[in-house]
Amino acid sequence: MDKIIIEGGNTRLQGEVTIEGAKNAVLPLLAATILPVEGKTVLKNVPILSDVFTMNHVVRGLNIAVDFDEALNQVTVDATGAILDTAPYEYVSQMRASIVVLGPILARNGHAKVSMPGGCTIGSRPIDLHLKGLEAMGASIHQEGGDISATAEKLKGAHFYMDFPSVGATQNLMMAATLAEGTTVLENVAREPEIVDLANLLNKMGARVSGAGTETLTIRGVAELHGAEHNVVQDRIEAGTFMVAAAMTSGNVLIKDAVWEHNRPLISKLREMGVDVREEEAGIRVKSDISKLKPVTVKTLPHPGFPTDMQAQFTALMAVVKGESTMIETVFENRFQHLEEMRRMGLHSEILRDTAMIHGGQRLQGAQVMSTDLRASAALILTGLVAQGQTKVGQLSHLDRGYYQFHEKLAQLGADIRRESED
Repeated sequence: MDKIIIEGGNTRLQGEVTIEGAKNAVLPLLAATILPVEGKTVLKNVPILSDVFTMNHVVRGLNIAVDFDEALNQVTVDATGAILDTAPYEYVSQMRASIVVLGPILARNGHAKVSMPGGCTIGSRPIDLHLKGLEAMGASIHQEGGDISATAEKLKGAHFYMDFPSVGATQNLMMAATLAEGTTVLENVAREPEIVDLANLLNKMGARVSGAGTETLTIRGVAELHGAEHNVVQDRIEAGTFMVAAAMTSGNVLIKDAVWEHNRPLISKLREMGVDVREEEAGIRVKSDISKLKPVTVKTLPHPGFPTDMQAQFTALMAVVKGESTMIETVFENRFQHLEEMRRMGLHSEILRDTAMIHGGQRLQGAQVMSTDLRASAALILTGLVAQGQTKVGQLSHLDRGYYQFHEKLAQLGADIRRESED
């Protein structure tokens, strides 16, 4: 079993770091490659992550040709010809995000069968909005034996209001609506940059999607879609993770190609703390003096609010800023598990329902800790950078889902960090 080992306490990150294409963008983009009936779809700037391999297997299991050229960070998909309507359970069961293939398969084939998503360590992620939206478009939904079956001879345009701006439901319904008859209007949709990226690819394929990035999406259905080429948007969460890493180590780091607009909620809170964050031609530069930073209150919200995927990493920063900071988590109900592990390193915190009080500035000590989810793994590694002595972080399968060569990038910035296999 692999572990990341950090010799911390004197780390000051400096230099430049390059981030990858966004994991949260490429998974729905791969689902969209199911839709074209002719031509190849080429996705560039694809990150080499375990979740990407899993989604490739899901698409490939539908009798679709998928080639991942890791040297070029490029996936080529050819969905020409008949495709299957049942997503392979073996791979769907490994990743909740694979539910987004339901809409594309249904829109193209008139029938789709996908296994119900399993549990999630950071909280429940109900799919009722996915199903209600498809039903509004004329689909008949049946759930039996752990499977969801959806049938519609031809999806019809509909007007659907989402009770919550679910990212997955927005993606699923947007893709399904591209081939529906008539116009679909989706209200109170997710507005994340990854939604915009998906709409951009769909439009390159011949779809007619407008309003991406706003509260209302309008999709005018077309008869068929074709292949296209598309560059995956940069990963704002990876960029944010390195921004926090620089801030908590009194560092000076340029995050190359990071998009200012995509990171604005995080940048606002970093600046409120006293971190120097500047936009440069090559990306975003973060400079910090931890002794001068002050505590803040943060509340996670759907975009354009503070991203829940940055909550764990930001609490690591709060842990080294002197004073009492507050983190309020409104998106997932079980996303403070990393704080229990950080207590092993000397963190003083209190959790009351959706609120964590972080008593920062206390001495942190290296310890052996275990990742509980993807973003928690990054938070524990960042905490290890500033904790005195050696920290060992295990259960790295979580980390590999969303970060490519994370420890190598930190090492290039000056961290004393390595990855080793241990029995």
